[in-house]
Amino acid sequence: MGEYKKIKAFVSWSGGKDAALSYYRAMKQFEVTYLLNMTAEDGKRSQSHGVRTGVIHMQAEAMGLTVVQPRSSWETYEAKFKQAVSELKQQGIGAGIFGDIDLEGHREWVERVSSDMGIRAVLPIWREKRESILREFIEAGFEAIVVATKKDVLGDEWLGRTIDGDFINDISKIEGIDIAGENGEYHTLVLSGPVFERRINIIQSEKILQGEHCFLDISACEVVEKVETASRQ
Repeated sequence: MGEYKKIKAFVSWSGGKDAALSYYRAMKQFEVTYLLNMTAEDGKRSQSHGVRTGVIHMQAEAMGLTVVQPRSSWETYEAKFKQAVSELKQQGIGAGIFGDIDLEGHREWVERVSSDMGIRAVLPIWREKRESILREFIEAGFEAIVVATKKDVLGDEWLGRTIDGDFINDISKIEGIDIAGENGEYHTLVLSGPVFERRINIIQSEKILQGEHCFLDISACEVVEKVETASRQ
């Protein structure tokens, strides 16, 4: 019998923990060959989390993947997303990996757009328990930090915090918050983990306030060799 051939897939990539864990879970069934990261119209920052596109590019470099970064406004987002998927299909892509947890509107959009484009939508962490997701992420050996917060929910003192056991304990004490940040309370940037061949070191960053959000603006970082450690408990 011939070797089982995995379906090629892209990851809808925000740079954060949910996309990374979804990628990690999907690796058994799919061959991820691209990251798809939608950017603002000027191409300087990611559309979803406001991370500089160069930082996302370095993540892709550290993972040994190619990142596709179409520019769009929110009004043209769907059309540009579909155009990018159409081009990826020409490279043999048959599925998209998405990191949504339980926002029905997001799932409906993902499934509709994927169906329109003739690809399979895969949501590996859909309807998973929040704390279980975070602990699996940590125990698998991922490293991530908080890079954005809603200032009326989490102050700028949360920026730069590592996603670890202390983070889970502290955020769980805040009433009314989704501890996984599914409602946009915070966003993360993954620096290393089991889907990375190398890791990201942050060299320079500053905290900035913009509208209703606080951001850790990373202006300089580098890709370096990983130091292998045991999975964190």
